[in-house]
Amino acid sequence: MATLIVGATGATGKQLVEQLLSMGQKVKVIVRPSGKIPDTWKNNDKISIIKANISEISVNEMMNYLIDCQSVASCLGHNITLKGIFGKPRKLVTDAVKLLCIAIQKNSPDKPVRFALMNTTANRNRDLNEPISIGEKLVMGLIRFFVPPQSDNEKAADFLRVNIGQNNKLIEWVAVRPDTLIDEGNVTEYELYASPIRSALSDPGKTSRINVGNFMSRLIVETDLWNKWKGQMPVIYNKET
Repeated sequence: MATLIVGATGATGKQLVEQLLSMGQKVKVIVRPSGKIPDTWKNNDKISIIKANISEISVNEMMNYLIDCQSVASCLGHNITLKGIFGKPRKLVTDAVKLLCIAIQKNSPDKPVRFALMNTTANRNRDLNEPISIGEKLVMGLIRFFVPPQSDNEKAADFLRVNIGQNNKLIEWVAVRPDTLIDEGNVTEYELYASPIRSALSDPGKTSRINVGNFMSRLIVETDLWNKWKGQMPVIYNKET
């Protein structure tokens, strides 16, 4: 069985792909036709490369891509450019999550597919009592209104949380919430929490992309770790030294 990854050529998606490959896992990636693919992927028989724009894939096409996949991961995000932030598609992540979930359910797999979504600590888990000050609520409201990717991330996680829920027989999910993303060359120690332990606005932590890739790959591969966090939105921080 394989893992289908969307957003695989992004800075964090690449880390997830590399981590899974290092574990001997089979991987399918959906990349833009114009996307740059690492040379090491081209001759690796563990990876299948599908060149397509995610927003143009039909449900039936996605069903075919998923037919031999027991897990799915989304590391999709908006490019930090004016076009990436304010241009279309504004609901890139949400629409992809919906498409993947519809295709999975239409395939009616024999056992639940694991869906790992990269999200953000700026999004609260509304299933839990995650306190936020009035000032932060106002600021987040402005960010949500003026910065479309924030709303997109929230809606994507809410689709899993509300529409798929906790007792779906075909899909299990985890929404991984890193804080400020940074680049590091190696996996380091990291900490996991059910909810943020610091403010994403006034006291943000740091999370390396390679650590996010490591945690998401372990979720996909390690059943005990998956069972611990399924249906939740764990927060990941680099361990401070």
